[in-house]
Amino acid sequence: MKYKKFEELPIWQLALSITKIVYDFSSSSVWSKDFALKDQIRRAIISVSSNIVEGFEKSNNNEFIRYLRIAKGSTGEVRNQFYIALVNNYLKKSEFEHVNSQLERLAGEIGGLINYLEEHRRLKK
Repeated sequence: MKYKKFEELPIWQLALSITKIVYDFSSSSVWSKDFALKDQIRRAIISVSSNIVEGFEKSNNNEFIRYLRIAKGSTGEVRNQFYIALVNNYLKKSEFEHVNSQLERLAGEIGGLINYLEEHRRLKK
């Protein structure tokens, strides 16, 4: 399982797909009055894919793991911001459940890659 380009990483592809969802939701008129939440959720989702790429491009498993942990944390941040959007009626419960399940899947896949890389690192010692 050796990827040569970050574009090949399934977690990056999923993060990019979720970024589109976040931008679609946060572009609706109901979000326009809450600039702080709109700005923060966009920054957080951008951070997910950006940290995946930054860690990958360092070509060092220790650094990749570190950046993947940051990306996973940002995924949780986006989930929290969607809860805030839900309680403020910025989206329907069904919409929330869809995006939240995608974010949970992404967090799980990032966590799985972290575990794989850590195990690979232990085996090399």
